[in-house]
Parts: sequence; structure tokens; C-alpha cells
Amino acid sequence: MSLAAGSFSPSGFDSFIAMPNGAATAHLYRPKLLTVLAEGYRLSALRRDLVAGLTVAIVALPLSMAIAVASGVAPDRGLYAAIVGGFLVSALGGSRFQIGGPAGAFIVLVATTVARFGVDGMLLAVLLSGLMLTAVGALRLGTLINRVPHAVTIGFTAGIACTILASQLRELGGLRLAGEEPGPVIPKLAALAQSLPTLNPAALALGTGVAAAVFALQRWKPAFPGMLVAVAAASILAWAFQFDVATIASSFGSLPHGLPMPALPQITRPLLSDILPTALTFALLGGVESLLSAKVADGMTARVHRPNMELVAQGVANVASALFGGISVTGTIARTATNVRAGAASPVSGMLHAAFLLLFMLVASPLAGFVPLAALAGVLVVVSWNMAEKAEFVRLLRVRHTAAVLLVTFGLTLLRDLTAGIVVGCALAVAFALMRGGEPVERS
Repeated sequence: MSLAAGSFSPSGFDSFIAMPNGAATAHLYRPKLLTVLAEGYRLSALRRDLVAGLTVAIVALPLSMAIAVASGVAPDRGLYAAIVGGFLVSALGGSRFQIGGPAGAFIVLVATTVARFGVDGMLLAVLLSGLMLTAVGALRLGTLINRVPHAVTIGFTAGIACTILASQLRELGGLRLAGEEPGPVIPKLAALAQSLPTLNPAALALGTGVAAAVFALQRWKPAFPGMLVAVAAASILAWAFQFDVATIASSFGSLPHGLPMPALPQITRPLLSDILPTALTFALLGGVESLLSAKVADGMTARVHRPNMELVAQGVANVASALFGGISVTGTIARTATNVRAGAASPVSGMLHAAFLLLFMLVASPLAGFVPLAALAGVLVVVSWNMAEKAEFVRLLRVRHTAAVLLVTFGLTLLRDLTAGIVVGCALAVAFALMRGGEPVERS
């Protein structure tokens, strides 16, 4: 991934080249924020961080709510994760530019957990996964997570993207199902096909219009806050013409005017025993996603993150998010890249992005009630399309062993679950590596 033209001023870019890239201190348990402050944090850096923080908050606002709704919980839980978790990821993390918050990759996992164990079970899984991530980082095991085969990562990401897309078809078309929407993809698509006579043209127009507008703005005006503008426009149209479509207010009520008091989720011994495998999957996915995102930031800025410190920060952020009622938190590639392109100078930009989101909840949360759910579905159509690394998927298909790992991981993630996809995919990759005398299945 490369920097967009005009992302940095020449002096800003020169500052990255002039200073050490952080490789010599990548092993340290020291938040990058402390390193930045020790180097001397200037007013010019604060100005850049303010602009970047506001830019990322504009992107994160509709996205956090959309991810929460798609995960089967109220939109405020996505904002709690972005505010509390996002602040701590930046304040404690091992990357100067990482932005933490709810991620599309977790939608299926969170939704499945909520359906099976309820919201309290989901919060407990997030809390336990945070403790696991903290332990992994503290034991310096971050390099093991980085060894997940590239084909496995691309395979489960594509599987998740397809599952997210399928999960948004109901809201996108305003469909009304006779019963509960099935979780597995094939029965879900069959149920949605049967409900096509209930298609709501207004919802479909709003949802597809939002997706089309975001795609167009990403292509022609990449620096423009396309998601927020498209969702706001859809909300105004739905209100002005009194479209009969589901909105955040009609489905979830009003958003609260701030954060709740922290509290432990309900914990029982049977629930704790049942939720542990799910929590482990949360931790594994969170670790992979956060370190991938940190690597993207490294590639864009010629710097090196501290992987174990990053995992500790991700763990603390997930524990805190669960205590405040938020969903899972991880490093988010799109928001991290936006942060870099907006000229961020330090982790302060990520902390400010969380502060701007909190300010929205304090003063403007009633406006969120007008947002149509179809518009949020349109946002997630874009997310799922961008999440699937289509060109890389095709490239990996050219090598037989790599293609086998990729397709097995993709198929199991799509048709069964994420855990099966990762475990079987990794096992197959190891088997092929042993057959080839220890050579990796593919080089990323």
C-alpha cells in the first residue's frame, strides 16, 4: 500500500526519514505515546493530529454504528468500543498510527456469539479475549501470531467479507422474513429469496444509493468523508419524504448522551466454560487483525511497530470496552490508513478521534436516530467489498498448494465458522510446508 498524493507535506515526510524508524526499540514494552512525548511534542504536531483525529472520527462514526447493528447489538455499543477501545489502543499501543475500534471482520463472530449466549455472553467473551491478548503480548508471543500463513489470512478475510455481504441483504432490501433469519449462509440466502415479495423499494434505493455514492467518492474524491455524507443524505431524504423504512430510532430507540458507568458482565461458571473457545477465537482474530493493521501503517510510514506492546494495548482496550458495554476492538486497517493519509504525527491523533466521537454522543446523538438501517447496510456493502483482497486472492490461486490452503480456509469460514477455517487452513499449510522440506507454502 502506498501513500496517496498530497498526504504529507514535504517537511512532514522528511521528519519520518530523518528520525530512527523504531526497529531498534521494537522489542520494548513502552507505549509509542511515551516515546513521542520524550522526543518532544510540538504545537505543529498537535495541529496535524487534530486534523487527522477529526478526519478519522468522521469515517468511524457511521462505520462504528453500522458494524454494531450488523453484529446484532444496538449502535451505541459500537460507539463505546470506538471511544473507549480506540483511546486506549492509541494511548498504550506499540504503533504511532494505529486506530482501534470495532471492525467488520468481527461482525459474524459477534453476531453468532450474541445469538448463542446473549449480550452478556458476548461482553464476557470480549473481556476474556482482552485478558488473553494481554497475556500473549506479555509473554512475547506476538511473533507467533505474525506467522499465520498469508493464504489463511486472505482466505478467512474473503470468507468473512462474503458472510457480511449476505448478512446485509435483508436490511438493504427492507425484507421481512417469516421467522428468524438463519445464521449459516446457504439457509440465509434461501430464506431471503423466499421473502423477496416483501422487498421495500425505498429501502433498496437508499441502501444501494449509499453504496454507489461511497464507491464513487472513494474513486474520485478519496479524501472526502464519503460514508458520513452518503449516510447523512440518505437520512435527510428518508425524513423529508417520510419513507416507510426502519431507522436507528425505530429499531433501537435513542442513543445515550455519553458513556455508561463501567460494570462487569454477568459471569457464571457454566457460561465461563462454554464461552472460552469463543473468547479464544476473538483473541486470535483480534491479534491477527491488529498486527496486520500495524504492518500496513509501517509500510506507509517507513516505521516499525512494537508488536508485543501492541497486543498488550489491544488486550487492555478489549477489557475496557467490555466493561463499558462495547463490542470487540482491534486495529482497523482502513481507519489506520486514513489516519496516516490525513497527516497524523503521533498516537495523539487516535486519542483525539475517540474524543471527537464522545463529543458527538454528548451533543448530537439524537441525530443518529434518523439514520435508515438500509443506509448502514449500504456502508457495510462497501466494507465487505473493500475487505476482500480480490487481486491477492486470484494471485494465490496460481500456486497449487497455496490455492488449496486458500480455498479450504475460505470455504470453511463461509460455510461453517471462522475457527474451523483458521485451524484447518493452518494445519493444511503446515502439512504442505513439511512435505516441501519446511519451505513456506507461499511468500507474502
